[in-house]
Amino acid sequence: MRSSESRSRNMQAVRGKNTKPELVVRKAAHSLGLRFRLHRSDLLGRPDLTFPKWQTVLFVNGCFWHQHANCARSKLPKGNKEFWSTKLTRNVERDRRNYRLLEEQGWRVVVIWECDLHRSGAIGLLEKHFIRSSI
Repeated sequence: MRSSESRSRNMQAVRGKNTKPELVVRKAAHSLGLRFRLHRSDLLGRPDLTFPKWQTVLFVNGCFWHQHANCARSKLPKGNKEFWSTKLTRNVERDRRNYRLLEEQGWRVVVIWECDLHRSGAIGLLEKHFIRSSI
């Protein structure tokens, strides 16, 4: 188990954008010829990628921070469980609210989970959401 100082340093190092999974998805989207905008601050939740041509926003979610259901990576830390439970529950509620409001504004919302990238690869996931769905 880590000391609280060590845990604090680890959590401070967590980035909100330009994460490794996000960079993998961006590279794959570019290789497929998909054009996108990054981190549009005028949209709720600041989507990682926005595809204006398809009126689609894409979020690359970390399984822990966004509590991917039934995923081993979404397990709560053993220490300070109440804090983490409250924090992560708020994250999930905020995500759901943002997705709903974006859809009400006419956006199609796509979420790619970190664990799915490991299983299926970014190109396969993007093809599923963009090419095979014939947007």
